[in-house]
Amino acid sequence: MSLRGLLRRVFTLGRGLSVGMPEDALGRDPIELFGDWFEAAAQASLAEPTAMTLATCTRDARPSARMVLLKSFDQRGFVFFTNYGSRKARELEENPRAALVFYWQPLLRQVRVEGTVERVGTAASRAYFASRPRGSRIGAWASRQSEALDSRAHLAARVRRLERQFSGAEVPLPEFWGGYRVIPQRIEFWQGRASRLHDRACFERDGAGWRSYWMYP
Repeated sequence: MSLRGLLRRVFTLGRGLSVGMPEDALGRDPIELFGDWFEAAAQASLAEPTAMTLATCTRDARPSARMVLLKSFDQRGFVFFTNYGSRKARELEENPRAALVFYWQPLLRQVRVEGTVERVGTAASRAYFASRPRGSRIGAWASRQSEALDSRAHLAARVRRLERQFSGAEVPLPEFWGGYRVIPQRIEFWQGRASRLHDRACFERDGAGWRSYWMYP
């Protein structure tokens, strides 16, 4: 970690414990506030500030959760990519609702997002897929994500076959791979404070805008 990143982390952590979230935080746009917090996490040299827990649920209310990486966000929502045959994708097709959790422990900050889910357009999936390293693109073709695997050797053989197939050519976007967008209906910001008297600011969708309120820790 760079000295600058360490100093920023210490400053943000100390400020959070002693001062917490400002009183006017509830007047902010929650996506813009998330952007500020995300930027602070990125500048604090955390190992993976884009890491988030994604929780999904089957049609009959059986939940599951896993870590994925946030690839973009804007006023429309939070985007990640996956194999459309994976368990998470199957559950999202059955029940298009999800929850996300970001936890930046060194900064004592957490953000929870709940909302509906939609697929992103093919053009956006293709653009992101093209930006990935070639090995990751081959890997996306090789992996039958969430299915049973006979052996690691079998996966390696699939990779070698695909490397030969796409030798000297671009690796195209698979039809079974792409992005999802979580469209937020509720966003909660949690800032750690001394004596566990944490700050919690909640934003809930209200028509075209948001209603906001503080919550007990």
